[in-house]
Amino acid sequence: MALVEIVILLVSIIVNTIMFWRIDRLAGLLFVPYTAWVTYATILNASLWLLNET
Repeated sequence: MALVEIVILLVSIIVNTIMFWRIDRLAGLLFVPYTAWVTYATILNASLWLLNET
């Protein structure tokens, strides 16, 4: 369930980043570290789920 939740969070962050980027480039740029961090957390979460699948 956590993987599903973090994927939804990641998608919403990416959408927000794109929307803010179109309005104000600085605002969109400020979302980039947050997007990178949540992407890393999503990959980590998915990796743990795949490793513990068996």
